[in-house]
Parts: sequence; structure tokens; C-alpha cells
Amino acid sequence: MTSVWMLQDAKNSFSSVVNLACESGPQIVTRHGRPVAVVISYSSFRERDPERPSLSEFLRSAKLADGELDLARSRDTGRTVSL
Repeated sequence: MTSVWMLQDAKNSFSSVVNLACESGPQIVTRHGRPVAVVISYSSFRERDPERPSLSEFLRSAKLADGELDLARSRDTGRTVSL
């Protein structure tokens, strides 16, 4: 069951908000009557956003790791501009 909390109440009862998120589902937090945040359990978060590889693992698995990227610098010094 999703509950809606005003920001001030959510701050004052943060433990309750977290407990309800774990037991009952997402908890919506509002500011000035508009939804601004959702508190969900860690397990729900992992289901929605599975762990991603680290940056180094990602870069190693990229096709650029095969040396297909030309890293040679241009020797062009640009143009001469008179001011």
C-alpha cells in the first residue's frame, strides 16, 4: 500500500517511512502538495535497477578496447588571426 507523506512529516518519522517502504511498498513524499520523492526498499530498487559493471569493467568490454580508436593527434596548429 503506497502512502503519501508531507515532507516535514516524512522527516520527523523517517524510520516509519522506511519501515513502511520495506513492508508495504513505495512511500511518496510531497512538498507543497506536489510529489517530489519516493522511498522504496533496497530490494525493490535492485529489481528496478540491477547492478551495473564498474567503469573499468565497462571500458574493458567496450569495442574500443580492441584498439579500433585512432588516438593520433593532429599536428595542425590552427589558423593565424590578426586582431
